[in-house]
Order: sequence, then structure tokens, then C-alpha cells
Amino acid sequence: MDTVRKTRYESYAYEACPVEATLEMMGGKGKGMILYHLISGTKRFNELKRLLIFITPRMLTKQLRELEMAGLVHRKVYAEVPPKVEYSLTDAGQSLVPILLMLKSWGEEHALPVLLQQQTPQP
Repeated sequence: MDTVRKTRYESYAYEACPVEATLEMMGGKGKGMILYHLISGTKRFNELKRLLIFITPRMLTKQLRELEMAGLVHRKVYAEVPPKVEYSLTDAGQSLVPILLMLKSWGEEHALPVLLQQQTPQP
């Protein structure tokens, strides 16, 4: 599985680029929710899979690998049979906790009402 992800832009040298670079690192199918669920502590793959039922196991693996490559998630493999793998936030991932909590709050107040209204069939 290819985990090398191309960046959207050739350069991030402009004023607002750190915002875009941050969104690029944590953007992707379910990455925000993966990071959010790891706030409460270390999780095994199947725990995350149960929490994120709309993401296929293959997509979850891909997103976890990208988060690991970005330095936001730590993957610990135990040498035992069957294999045991745990995921946790790195220090860089922990530094996102206040931002993730603010995004959750903002989403509850602003994003969810708009998205739920869009899902409601219009007469």
C-alpha cells in the first residue's frame, strides 16, 4: 500500500500557508476523528475500527500510516502472536488536542446545523 502522499502545493512560503499545511497534515477521510479518539488514550486497531464504523479497515490503515508519517501518531507493535499493535498521540499529536477540542465545539455549533439542514429533504 502506497503511503507516500503528495503535497497539494509546491511551496508553503506564504503567510497563510502554515494553516493550509496543518489542514493538509490532519485532513483526509477520518483523520480528525482518529486524532480525536486518541485524545482519550492509546487504542488498538480494532478499537478504532469499532469507533469509526464508516471507514473501511484498509482506509483506516492508510490514514493511520499517514498520521504516523506526519509524526502525529505513534504505532507500537508488540512481538507476540497474534500481533498486537497500539496507536497513541505523539507529543506533536498531543499539541493538537486544544485545536481538536475547539474544532469539535465549533462543529457542533456551526457545521452540524448546516450539514443536517442540507441532508433534510426539501419539499
